[in-house]
Amino acid sequence: MVVSAPSTSSARTLTAEQSVIRKIAWRLMPLIMICYLFAFFDRINISFAKFQLAADLGLSNTAYGLGAALFVVGYVIFEVPSNLLLYRVGARRWIARIMISWGIATAAMVFVHAEWQFYGLRFIIGAMEAGFAPGILYYLTLWFPASHRGRITSMLFLASAFSGIVGAPLSGLILDHLSGVLGLAGWQWLFLVGGLPCLLLGGAVLLRLEDRIEDAAWLSRAEKELLAGKIRQQNRTIGDHSLRRALLMPGVLMLGLIYFLIQVGSYGLNFWAPDLIRSAGGGDPALIGILTAVPYVCGAIAMVTIGRLSDATGERRRFAAGLIAIGAVGFFAAGIFDTSVVLLVGALAVMGAGIVAAIPAFWTLPPKLLTGVGAAGGIALINTLGQFGGILSPIMVGSIKDMTGSTTPALYIIGLLCLLCAGLLLTALPAQLRANDRS
Repeated sequence: MVVSAPSTSSARTLTAEQSVIRKIAWRLMPLIMICYLFAFFDRINISFAKFQLAADLGLSNTAYGLGAALFVVGYVIFEVPSNLLLYRVGARRWIARIMISWGIATAAMVFVHAEWQFYGLRFIIGAMEAGFAPGILYYLTLWFPASHRGRITSMLFLASAFSGIVGAPLSGLILDHLSGVLGLAGWQWLFLVGGLPCLLLGGAVLLRLEDRIEDAAWLSRAEKELLAGKIRQQNRTIGDHSLRRALLMPGVLMLGLIYFLIQVGSYGLNFWAPDLIRSAGGGDPALIGILTAVPYVCGAIAMVTIGRLSDATGERRRFAAGLIAIGAVGFFAAGIFDTSVVLLVGALAVMGAGIVAAIPAFWTLPPKLLTGVGAAGGIALINTLGQFGGILSPIMVGSIKDMTGSTTPALYIIGLLCLLCAGLLLTALPAQLRANDRS
């Protein structure tokens, strides 16, 4: 009896912990996932608008790539300051502000009639959205212990996959059937549909989210103590680094480089998949939208599967490295089969299974190094460094296509960078990031 009592007590504690985690997930994650779905859709809808938008404004592939990249420039400049303000004023108010301001800026794309307006507004949209993704990731570290973050992070990024699954066909239908309605082009309707709902979501964030566990009136005192105690215990092994120290940690900078390479691949998929399918003879916008959803379906399946496996095994970086390597295979295959729609979509499916699922797998790593204000600034810095990949990738692909008439050389380059990324994950991380979470 004396021997079995601790085991029985531990089992009860684990059951109670799982119960409160489910309660919090049902309370927070549906709204957060919807917000992230629109965030991702507002980021990639330009790829679906490209055909009509470029024709109306007279944009070259290089000009389109520059406009796509200027979103990331605005995002990068304001990323760290935005996340530090979130830490000071509270996630609820700051995330609501981000939702409302970028929704207005996205909807304002309907007024673009010249190339310089396209550039300027893309920069503003990026600046308004700055801090959203790292802010959400930081917010989740306040509510969920490390042992649950693989599944929770996968749930968050599942919204990005659903954005492609739902958004791609919806974008095709909008471009096909709303063009000319009320005197607006199909691409203008696309930005309105993406932007206006964000105003309502910003209001919902203010009403639904709380900044801290202690503020949650829907949790009992015992539930708050259990969860807060678990998170405090884990954070003590990390230490609450100052912002300056966190930003100078070698592991943080290496994670930033790795995320830069992941984002080169991610933006290569997000901004150019519809164009690749169209160039291969994919048909009308509605069909292209349906085919573009395929890599996101595969990414969603891989995301859920790997999230569960990484939580069960405590292994993070090897899963992330494996997924990036799979994404590299997809890029090489897309370059080889760029003239066959069927084989190209198969390559994009492999690409999506790797690249889309690698992002949530990667984001389980930074909380192993950072807590407190160091986490707020460090996560923002990692995301900022990563977003430079979103500047390089669209411009590189657009320039190479203008020079050569083909995206194939760019796809091979991205594939090689993905292999480099996988190698860094396996060999270049400090011991704290290589450690198994179950150890």
